Amino acid sequence: MVHNAIRIVAHEADAARFGIFRNQPLGDARALVPGLDCHEHDPDALRALLHALAEWCGRYTPLVAIDGTGDGLLMDVTGCCHLFGGEAALVADVSARLTAQGFTIRLCLADTAGAAFAMARFGTRSVLAPGEQADALLPLPVSALRLEDGVATGLRRVGLKTIGCIAGLPRAPLAARFGRPLLTRLDQAMGQLDEVISPLLPVAELAAEKRFAEPVVYEDDILATIAHLAGTLAEPLEKRGLGARQCCLRLFRADGKVSSLSVLASQPVRDPARILRLFKDRITGLHDDLDAGFGFDVIRLEITRADPFDARQADFVAGKASGEDYAALVDRIGARLGPAAIRQFSLADTHIPERSFTTHAAVQGRTIEGRGRDEPGFAPGEDAPSPTRPLILFNRPEPMEAMAEVPDGPPLRFRWRRASYEVARSEGPERIACEWWREGRGAYSRDYFRVEDVQGYRFWVFRHGLYERETAGPKWYMHGLFA
Repeated sequence: MVHNAIRIVAHEADAARFGIFRNQPLGDARALVPGLDCHEHDPDALRALLHALAEWCGRYTPLVAIDGTGDGLLMDVTGCCHLFGGEAALVADVSARLTAQGFTIRLCLADTAGAAFAMARFGTRSVLAPGEQADALLPLPVSALRLEDGVATGLRRVGLKTIGCIAGLPRAPLAARFGRPLLTRLDQAMGQLDEVISPLLPVAELAAEKRFAEPVVYEDDILATIAHLAGTLAEPLEKRGLGARQCCLRLFRADGKVSSLSVLASQPVRDPARILRLFKDRITGLHDDLDAGFGFDVIRLEITRADPFDARQADFVAGKASGEDYAALVDRIGARLGPAAIRQFSLADTHIPERSFTTHAAVQGRTIEGRGRDEPGFAPGEDAPSPTRPLILFNRPEPMEAMAEVPDGPPLRFRWRRASYEVARSEGPERIACEWWREGRGAYSRDYFRVEDVQGYRFWVFRHGLYERETAGPKWYMHGLFA
């Protein structure tokens, strides 16, 4: 619905010979063609289709964006044309594949995005040789410069209907009357001003791909290709001193559908066998089988995240670095059950015991091996000091009754969970002040004691409140149990 009338926003390529054109009222079109087949315009469906096409065009270049009109794609194929036999061969391949999928397309390859846009929509050439965009654009209408409708209409009203009419005019009067964007679009199309596109998908740090003359279908062939591509990427990663933390596998089907699989590693990896194992577990963990359709003709492995690779000396007996088995286990569980399936502890920035730690996904967070640089903790195999905190810490301290020889001394005996305990020895106190910025200035301090009863059981208890300084009747709580 446009201006109280249902109008045509798109039509087939040969509809013009029946008198049908864009922005035409639907009633006029049906008067010319009574049996006209019409469908309601769905912007969301068109947007989803363009995103799917953009992902499919990743087989040519990772730099794919949707142009300003919202009904076309813009690809930066700099450095990619030789992979397809040259510019003309690349254009022919794009045209043939999209036409086979049922699309009617217009495309042009040029030095600048503005020239390609103008020629694809208003011209007839599919390839502009380097430096030809200036002469090729002059006969085209001013609308080819991606101008706003009001600016293009204003230019036509004063007789400036083509790009050639404004190319040689003084720039200051044009900018004063029609705005600076007119000159910006003109300079971008002519190659006098750079234009950067914003790709829809993030560009991988490293990527390797394999193209097949005959599409592959079987899982064994896909896994063998993954191993080959991972081996290809191992040397560039080693030269940069990096290891892969996140890898993405893109499988381009022959019928145009693109499937993507992503895996995370708990630590930087380069070993092709380990990367292959991650994808194998990922494929095994899929609820639905990987639909190959008519087969995959392009398979690409991308390193979407890489971190510095800390090469450690391997153990002389085991033949592997310390912690490698742990990291491999985390990766396999994460690949099969999802990154959030396995979690690990990390220290929080607080001294209150029940708040001093948190958990995060082990695959996404820092591994135990890398924690020593930024977080407190101990890696597997390191000598840790004797524990000052219990192995079992209650989520909430449990109240108990205690008897002490002096008001601020350790307990001599206590009753907890309807059982009485007599203290044989104790150690403490360890005083922990409150977090007044969270609990308020009236909150009490804690005096912690490590106590052992006559039977050898060890407990972690605290007195809540300093006697005669914070409260006249401090209470006792049980907070944890030692092994």
